[in-house]
Amino acid sequence: MTKHKYHLLITSISAKTPLVNCVRESIEQYGIEVHIIGADSNPHAIARYFIDDFWHMPYLNDLTIEELLQYCHTKQIDIIIPTREAELLFFARHKSTLGRHGIHVMVSDEPSLNTVQDKLLFYEFLRAKGYPFIQTSPTIDDINAERYVVKERYGAGSANLILNVTKSAATERSQHLNNPIFQPYINGTEYSIDVYVDRKGIAKGAIVRERVVVIGGESHVTKTLRHKKLEQTAMSLAEELQLQGHIMFQVIADPTDNYHIVECNPRFGGASTLSIRAGLDSFYWFLLEAQGKDITNVPFKRSKQELTQVRYKKDLIL
Repeated sequence: MTKHKYHLLITSISAKTPLVNCVRESIEQYGIEVHIIGADSNPHAIARYFIDDFWHMPYLNDLTIEELLQYCHTKQIDIIIPTREAELLFFARHKSTLGRHGIHVMVSDEPSLNTVQDKLLFYEFLRAKGYPFIQTSPTIDDINAERYVVKERYGAGSANLILNVTKSAATERSQHLNNPIFQPYINGTEYSIDVYVDRKGIAKGAIVRERVVVIGGESHVTKTLRHKKLEQTAMSLAEELQLQGHIMFQVIADPTDNYHIVECNPRFGGASTLSIRAGLDSFYWFLLEAQGKDITNVPFKRSKQELTQVRYKKDLIL
């Protein structure tokens, strides 16, 4: 693929302006020109003010692959970056078709997504493979704990999440969930681990971030750190799960310094921009792979200094 400018479609942009800016900056630093098209079902998505073109995208239930292909060809789109958990399966199912038309999607294959998006199945995978896990069950009596976590079995981890409640409260509140699962509540230090897995299924690198201040399930203050054990664990797990592209794991270290893998988000996370700054060059690497290049010998240049990221609100005057 030899083009002067690449056209990227980022879906479900919502208010993800840091992500949009990160994509642009991480690619343009190599002298590559990009035209970013942001898509969202909400015509008033905040991030539309930070992109080159906006698509008021239909809901996925109303979008056919033919309509998507037509739009991509009209806009000369080379790469699609889905950013919302609920849309990953849609793009995974159509990844091969899009690929035949020269459109490359940063998404894992459907069987791998099914494993990590089903929290009970993910727990069973971790346990079977010998990875550190948190006991998970659809039946609260299977869990022996003083305090409990209740969450939806499928979908984003923060959706309808209920933390640190008694057994009776967990039982009562689970009645309001579609497919509740229960876990013991673990009070400890939270980490996110960003990993990039290339098209050959090999993890190229990992960045560990401590989630210092978490609001609504997202890190508002996060800092990088060196942690060889967590880096290697995340890279090995991503490979065993046969994931691809940018992957993020959530981990809790309990007071006895035992680690528990909470969940896997097989996409770019809200604070993953810090990992890009720290050298995990996911978007550039994916663009190279979209060109058919082998990135084995493209270096992973991790920042020598540890970085801290603070997310804050900022006004844009037009």
